[in-house]
Order: sequence, then C-alpha cells, then structure tokens
Amino acid sequence: MPFDADMSHAPLTVDVLIAGGGPCGLMLANELGQRGIRCLLVDPKPGTAFNPQANATQARTMEHFRRLGFAHEIRAEGLPPDHPSDIAYFTRFTAHELARLRLPTAAQAVASVKGLSGSWSAAELPHRVSQKYVEVVLRRHAGKWSDCDIRYGWSLDGFEDQSDGEYPVQATIRCVASGESRRVQARYLVGADGPRSRVRQALGIGWGGSSGVKRHFMGGTMFAAYIRAPAFYDALPHDRAWMYVAVNAQRRGFIATVDGCGEFAFHAAVQDGEDAESWTADDARRIFAEVMGCEIPIEVLSVGTWLAGHALVAQRFQQGHVFIAGDAAHLFTPTGGLGYNTAVEDAVNLGWKLASVMRGQAPPALLASYEQERKPLAERNTAYARQFADSVGLLVAPPQLDEDSEVGAAERHRVGDYLDRHVRLEFNIPGVTFGGRYDTSPLIVHDGTLVPPDAANSYTPTACPGGRPPHAWLADGRSLFDTFHVEWTLLHLGTDVSTPEVQAFIDASIMLKMDLKIVRHTAPEIRALYEAPLALIRPDQIVAWRGHDALHALAVLTQATGLKGFTSEA
Repeated sequence: MPFDADMSHAPLTVDVLIAGGGPCGLMLANELGQRGIRCLLVDPKPGTAFNPQANATQARTMEHFRRLGFAHEIRAEGLPPDHPSDIAYFTRFTAHELARLRLPTAAQAVASVKGLSGSWSAAELPHRVSQKYVEVVLRRHAGKWSDCDIRYGWSLDGFEDQSDGEYPVQATIRCVASGESRRVQARYLVGADGPRSRVRQALGIGWGGSSGVKRHFMGGTMFAAYIRAPAFYDALPHDRAWMYVAVNAQRRGFIATVDGCGEFAFHAAVQDGEDAESWTADDARRIFAEVMGCEIPIEVLSVGTWLAGHALVAQRFQQGHVFIAGDAAHLFTPTGGLGYNTAVEDAVNLGWKLASVMRGQAPPALLASYEQERKPLAERNTAYARQFADSVGLLVAPPQLDEDSEVGAAERHRVGDYLDRHVRLEFNIPGVTFGGRYDTSPLIVHDGTLVPPDAANSYTPTACPGGRPPHAWLADGRSLFDTFHVEWTLLHLGTDVSTPEVQAFIDASIMLKMDLKIVRHTAPEIRALYEAPLALIRPDQIVAWRGHDALHALAVLTQATGLKGFTSEA
C-alpha cells in the first residue's frame, strides 16, 4: 500500500494500529486497552455491523468474554432469554419437519451450566447471538479504555514497515466523510480487515488450503438477505427454533433468528444459471417463499451474495512488524460457526504477547509464536468447518421429499435420520470448542503425557500443557477460571501437607518482571483434575506447564514467556 509521508499534521503516535473494527479488531483493542497499551483502531464503515453476519458465539469465546467481564452483557443480547435455540430441519418451513436438535435457552444455559460435567464442564455455555450485537458490546468496552482510540469512518490508506526505529510502522489514515488524512506512527500494525484484507494483499501473502468447492448447499454462490418478517411465527406450524433449515430439491436455504421478534438472517443456495448479483428485494421475497412454502409479507433490509466453499489459511500471519488476524488470515465456510470464534481467539493470543513485548517483559521474538500457535489452529478449524459443510452440503434432496405419499414419507424418514446425525455432528461440538491446542509451540513446556484424541463431538478435559485448563465450579459458587489472574497464574493445588513450596516461582517471576499470582485451591477434586499440584496458566488461559515441584521454576518461566529456549535442566 502506498504511503504518503508529505502531510503537514504531526503524526498520531500509538503502540498498535489496528485496521478493522469487527470482532477480531475490537477484541484486540480490549485486550490491549486493559493492559495500558496505546492502540488506534480504524474502520471505514460508519459504525459496527448492520447485517447480522455470524450468529453463534461458542462457549470458549464466551469464557473469554467472561474473563474480560462482560459475558453477561453478551448473553443478554440477541434472543430473548426464554427463546428456544434449537436447530431444526424441514422440507419447507411450513411443511414437514425432518430433524431437530433441542438446545437450552439463554436462561436455561445460565441455570444449568453449573450442573454439567465431562465434555461440557465450562464457565460458560454457547450463546446464539448475532455478531451485530456482539460488536456493540465489544466497542462499548473498548471505548472505556483511555489508551484505546476507536475511529469508525476512517480507513487505512497506506503503510510502510521501515523495520527499524522506535516506531517502524508509518501509515496514513483517511476520514471517509471529510477526506482528511492523518499520519500514524506505530510500533506494530494488525490487519484485522476482513477477507479482502488490504493489509494482507499489501504484504503479498497468499492463501493455502482449498476453495471453490461445489456442493448442493454451502458450496458455491449463496444469496443473503436481512429481513423483517414477524408474520413468520403466525405461519409456522412447528415449535420455534433459532435456526431453520430447508431441505428440498428446489431450493436449499436457512434462516437464523436475529432478535426473536421477527428479524432473520436468510441465506439460500444459488442454482447454476442464476444471476444472484442482480437480485433485488423482490427476488428475496420470491426466494424466501420457495423455502417457506408459502408467501408471507417480509421487509427486506439488505441483500447480497457471498461464496461458500472456502477453507483457506494465509501462508503467513506475520511479516516484520505487521500481523494479520481474523478473516484476513483465514476464510471459513460458516458451518459450525467457527470463523468469528477463531478470529476472537486470534486477538486473545496476540494481545497479551504484544503487551508483553511493549512492556519490556519479553523480547520481540515472542511474537513469532503468534503464527506458530494460531496458524495450525486455523488449519484445524477450517478442516472441521469443511467436514461439516460436506456433511450437509453433499446431501442430495430427492424430489419426492415434498410428496404426501408413501414414497415421500419413506424419503423423509431416510433424510431425517441422516440430518439427525448431522445436526449433532455440526452443532454439538465441545471438542472443537475446547480442544484446540498449541502442542507445537516453543512456549509450551511439555511433560511427556499423551493428549486425548482431537474429536469434534467429545472433549476430554486435561491439564496436559498446551490446551485449555480443565474447568471446575468451586464450593462458593465461583468458576475456577474466575480465580485466575488477568496475567500469569500459578495454581497451587492440594492440601497443605501435600503441596510443594512455590517460593522459587515467586523469586523467578520477580527476576523476570512477570506479573504472576499464586492461586491456592485445597479441594482434592481440583488437584485430581489437574493431576499435579502445580500448573502455570497463561494470560490467554492456556496451560503452559504443570509439575510436582518448583525445582526448575526459572527455566519454566523463561520458556513460557519467550525469554529464551527451555534449558535441558528443566
């Protein structure tokens, strides 16, 4: 991107310039803002998203929102607390129901989470909420930090990474409304600017993975409309759901409930020979009637197209002082709802590392671990999304599916059985949600134990270093995660007579200028859950190390923080 260095204004000086004000950019602003890191976020849109876009917040993302203190605000958005969050399949929305996965409402999720164990032992359960609502909460909280400058209506026009100096990134930003340009000097730039990322393109970073996959559904051009249709509920002869999916030979499509009062995100497959780019609001009404099974009055708020069939990951996530994250770094087919959730964890991972470097607590080499950790996770998650898309999208819907005949009934039974298996494959995914790991990261101090198999639909809690800490509810009603420090935590577990001395960790953390907190829990069930009396938890709530004594505390901390390689003595 060309950089205009001839403007007369004094430059804005920040630690991190963030291009993109979607969930990834806003989450990064919150991660940096809470740590006192000066950041400037720019996005050419006039404000947060108007269209619904992503509609599912996974449980791990909700745990990160809880860590930042606003999960309850997110859960209050979207569907009313008593609205069903089921996923249901029909031939047409007003015709035959084929399959349904019943899931807890927002209110039931809050009431039931403390009684769950095994795969779903968690501080938070998933929440069905449109991205447009999530962004409002993220922006509100990012705006509370004095070190965060949030500027919608401003675009990143150009940048150069000059590779040296205190502020190697030199950039220009422009006000979309007035045309005013400003210079910005920053220590780092993060491109969280979406699938057509100008930052990624300027760096010349290409894609790896697969694209252009054709399927009957979720592969190829898709038509999208944001609609208001309160009459839908009067015409619906079935129980309410959160997502309604139409499976028939004429038109495959689905709607996701946005507000529970009549607003929906509608998506439909585009057939060969159709020119959806030219479709209007009238076309949206026609296409909606095909999947509805009848005509009802709808107000079309916006229309557009998008391409399904992507499973792409950028070849690099960093070049010099510039990073890419979110949709700029990976493109998903949205089955499983993994794109937005992966983007949020990109920001979580990069945020604490940037802060550590800028505080002088870690060398810049630490930042290489962002790509080392997040790229394999993006490849894993895009592969899962592709698997889910194949499962639903390659299913052939025979013409007889709509027939009120014995043949039609037999086909509906067959397809219904298939969809009953599929809906659990795609939407009951604790393994995808909680099972992401950083086993190849140089920051993880391995203990030689075996990791449970990575499976989409089951999750085995484990404190094996490299993954999410096992969760438990405490006797006083708090989540174990609520006791973790905002930065580094050393869990000190077990009874007084059985736990090792931790003074060596305290001394090492002082020497390394680490913000480490010792958190003591004596409950035997937590000690058993972690299978060791000591566990080091990173700021992004990942187990960095566990062990039975503090003999190698300094070596453990120097590896986990990226200060140097792990020595053989540890």
